[in-house]
Amino acid sequence: MNKSVFVPGHITGFFNIESHEISLKNGSCGVGFLLSKGVRTTISPADKLIVDVNQGDETVIDEVLKILEIDDAFKITQDIQLPIGAGFGTSAASAFSLTLAINEFLNLGYSEELCGQIAHMSEINLGGGLGDVIAQTGQGMVLRTKSGAPGIGEIKSFKKDVFVAYKTFGPIETADIIRDPHQKQILSEAGLKYLELFEKEPAVENFLSFSNKFSNETKLMSDDVKNLVDYFNSSSDILGSSMAMLGNTAFAFAYDEDVFKKLDIDGLHICELNNIGIVYD
Repeated sequence: MNKSVFVPGHITGFFNIESHEISLKNGSCGVGFLLSKGVRTTISPADKLIVDVNQGDETVIDEVLKILEIDDAFKITQDIQLPIGAGFGTSAASAFSLTLAINEFLNLGYSEELCGQIAHMSEINLGGGLGDVIAQTGQGMVLRTKSGAPGIGEIKSFKKDVFVAYKTFGPIETADIIRDPHQKQILSEAGLKYLELFEKEPAVENFLSFSNKFSNETKLMSDDVKNLVDYFNSSSDILGSSMAMLGNTAFAFAYDEDVFKKLDIDGLHICELNNIGIVYD
């Protein structure tokens, strides 16, 4: 019998990096949000291991199978609904949904928390996002108050009914940024400042404002992203706009979907904030 699990994509607006000797404590604090699009992994019976992924390669899948020490025969089908390497947390969603689906298919009896820790380890090993997995256990907007994997880190969720528009201009190599000591210091100092301010008043408008200030102060925005962010922010009908961390992607919030539909922007995608979280089919 097939087992499918959907894990939402996650965009971070601002963050700080926290390093620990214990890998499961490695991560980041910050604020982001979950999308109605993400990664759906389906495990189905087969006579041998078969992998069918609609985009990208099998690196994340191989890493998860290595950690799980599994060589069973089954088919893995992944529907990755968002751009890879562009700040949408797709590698984390891939690892997390795969671990959860295998757990369901093989009746391993692992908790969702443990599956999240396995996915987090996969991210650490591959140099991916440091806070996506734990954020993907939440709903809506997610504040990460303590770094680390699920069960170790801590989050707070805020359900919000808003629409999200995004356009990506290509990937950014996350590992190159988060492993650079000077860049880590710049990111963490700015991220901590806005994290403290957001915790005092966790409003949508503050998230968008602080995200924009963070992306400007850290000088990570490309000209393409900056131009689109400025264009979004020039509209009184749009709540705010910023850059997805870490990706060459601009995003914006609005209460009315038609605000985005009226814009003449090639490659613009619209979805909703995800107030449901992980879905088991």
